[in-house]
Amino acid sequence: MPSIKIETEINADARMCFDLARDIDFHQETLKFSKEKAIAGRISGLIGPGEWVSWEANHLGFVQHLTSKITEFDAPNYFVVEMVLGAFESFRLVYHFTSSKHTESKTIMTNIFHFKSPYKLLGRFADEVFLKRYMRNLIKRRGQSIKDRAEELYRVL
Repeated sequence: MPSIKIETEINADARMCFDLARDIDFHQETLKFSKEKAIAGRISGLIGPGEWVSWEANHLGFVQHLTSKITEFDAPNYFVVEMVLGAFESFRLVYHFTSSKHTESKTIMTNIFHFKSPYKLLGRFADEVFLKRYMRNLIKRRGQSIKDRAEELYRVL
């Protein structure tokens, strides 16, 4: 099962980063390029424990449908998103937020993404050839969006 780990240093407090990461409206804004749209479940605002959302988006040239659910939640430290229905055989995305020991205004956001593609050997081949890179870039892009917005908001406060 492929795994991706990305750390993003953000000059803002953990609560602000945590809330941006689970904000459905902000998620849609940051992934406009893929026409990502919440279509069922929690479709706006802050998603919370036990809630789910169904997404429609264009990835890799195909319209994709995915339903995910918040399966673990400890504000403002971490939350876990797991696929309920979608193109993957399974996926689990962990958002973990650690405040700096020196200042609360600096946060390390760690994303850990575990996924498994369907179709056994063909799926493993796709994972290694392009899907792992595609997902890494998508998670990095989203992390950069969270960083940019959190730092912008934090400067205003």
